[in-house]
Amino acid sequence: NMERIMKAQALRDSSMTSYMVSKKTMEINPDHRIVIELNKKVAENKGDKNTKDLIWLLFETSLLTSGFSLDDPTIFGTRIHKIINFALNIKDDDEGMEDE
Repeated sequence: NMERIMKAQALRDSSMTSYMVSKKTMEINPDHRIVIELNKKVAENKGDKNTKDLIWLLFETSLLTSGFSLDDPTIFGTRIHKIINFALNIKDDDEGMEDE
């Protein structure tokens, strides 16, 4: 949380920012069924963009639930929209996106 407070300071010293950035460590439970399934997907096809998006979503969700902020929340939002489209079998995410 101190990292977030330092980023929000209006008159902060940019040289101090590098000292206040906390190192992030993600611990992975290799026996968790999500990790097992992601590992299978990666073994089947390392270049699958959907699998990479799922892995990034897992990481970014972990950051958010741990109290960190995302560097680029728009990318996170884009990944969420892709997953929603996939779950709803929507092929083109440009269709039906008109403002109401």
